Amino acid sequence: MTSIPRQSGILLHPTSLPGPHGSGDIGPAAYHFVDWLVAAGQSLWQVLPLGGAGPGNSPYVSPSAFAGNELLIDLDQLRDAGWLTNADLAKVPAFPEGRVDFATVRPFRVALLRRAAKRFLGRKTSPEHTAFEAFCSDAHDWLDDYALFMALDKAHGGDGRMWQDWPAPLARRQPEALREARQKHADEMSFWRFCQWRFYDQWAKLKAYAHSRHIELVGDLPIFVAGHSADVWSHPELFDLDKHGRPRVVAGVPPDYFSATGQRWGNPLYRWSAHSAEGYHWWVERMRQTMKLCDVVRIDHFRGFESYWEIPAAAETAVHGKWRPGPGQAVFTAMRRELSDAQGRLRIIAEDLGIITPQVSALRQAIGLPGMRILQFAFDGDAKNPYLPHNYEANTVVYTGTHDNDTTLGWWESLGHPEQEHIRAYLGVGDELGEEPHWQLIRLACSSVAAMCIIPMQDVLGLDSTHRMNQPGVGEGSWEWRFSWQQVDATHARRSAVLSRLYGRRRG
Repeated sequence: MTSIPRQSGILLHPTSLPGPHGSGDIGPAAYHFVDWLVAAGQSLWQVLPLGGAGPGNSPYVSPSAFAGNELLIDLDQLRDAGWLTNADLAKVPAFPEGRVDFATVRPFRVALLRRAAKRFLGRKTSPEHTAFEAFCSDAHDWLDDYALFMALDKAHGGDGRMWQDWPAPLARRQPEALREARQKHADEMSFWRFCQWRFYDQWAKLKAYAHSRHIELVGDLPIFVAGHSADVWSHPELFDLDKHGRPRVVAGVPPDYFSATGQRWGNPLYRWSAHSAEGYHWWVERMRQTMKLCDVVRIDHFRGFESYWEIPAAAETAVHGKWRPGPGQAVFTAMRRELSDAQGRLRIIAEDLGIITPQVSALRQAIGLPGMRILQFAFDGDAKNPYLPHNYEANTVVYTGTHDNDTTLGWWESLGHPEQEHIRAYLGVGDELGEEPHWQLIRLACSSVAAMCIIPMQDVLGLDSTHRMNQPGVGEGSWEWRFSWQQVDATHARRSAVLSRLYGRRRG
């Protein structure tokens, strides 16, 4: 992805949008946010992974690498189609302000989705059925396994049970058992197909609207998938599993900035030899699906393609893992053959944070992908720190912080006086930095040579630590943040637009 234009944008997951149904979705607030981005002089909207939320409500641990998050479906559009009524939508729980209460939101939304699906599926002659059947046919390579996985999980899951705990014939995908299950759970499978049809149709319309306003969408693809997922259940040969189908080793990272014991993510690792043998077909199709949703794709934990941290499945922390070689360029060579744009580019951002060796940097540069730089990591007193703007190259994406960081205001308030003085010296400002440190860091990011600049919405709004999106290593309470339009005033868009214009990032 060389010669990328200068652009800027905002990082905001759709669940963080305002809306009447407990969490943000692909409804009016999403379209209004696109309009706000235009007013703010931005051309990029970056989101987190759009798959269903998994344990801890994390979008990085989805039950499918291909399916969208059914909680993002706009319920008002289902009413407009005649599948829900005003009375259905009038019974809204007292959702909390400023956060997503997933324990309340999930059953509320899923119940309404089931009601809508029942009405739609009961009208066999409706014109929409042709579109539904076409979608199911086009997506059958992943959709059929996903729908059956979700149906079986409802029938045999719960209480933390994984697919390996299902009846053995189903866990091992014996053909006769699967045939019987498809017949027995046909209605449940139709429900999950309906949800995916609505998600993809609604998102396609939002994407088209964003394009009409010269806004591009930046997606996020986790390198690993959840162990309890349709992907591992339906393609066990592609993962490093034991004879019982359980992970032999799991993914994570060694001790780093975020955690003294590292992070034990627990995802199964890939059997890369099997991926190589199939020409990386699963990876190409996974990226193709993500590129349907987004214009640019950030690959989380890019360094895992060079080498990855392998942790024994029985280990409680990531401390006793070891580095293992990844597949290198081969995956991206396969992607480039089928997915490059008219200029021959793979529109991919490499998340190259953490322990980055010269070999990881060499791999990223050989593929031609921009890396990431985080300003909150820059100020350790070392002038050679790669996160300091004077050390950037143009083929870079700069952030004040990511979804894993504290907000910039919260980060600033956590620093000691010497660290704050060092930052003031670097920026050439005095005590006024303490009043609006977030805007000073936003200006620094915008003015840098990095071609792309993306700012979390929390930093634009100047919010403190209570508004951070995620705290790595903490299992509860993350991914819940939402904003309200009452928090946004005209100065936020105006100041963002001025910086975009001053530093040559305005497009369209």
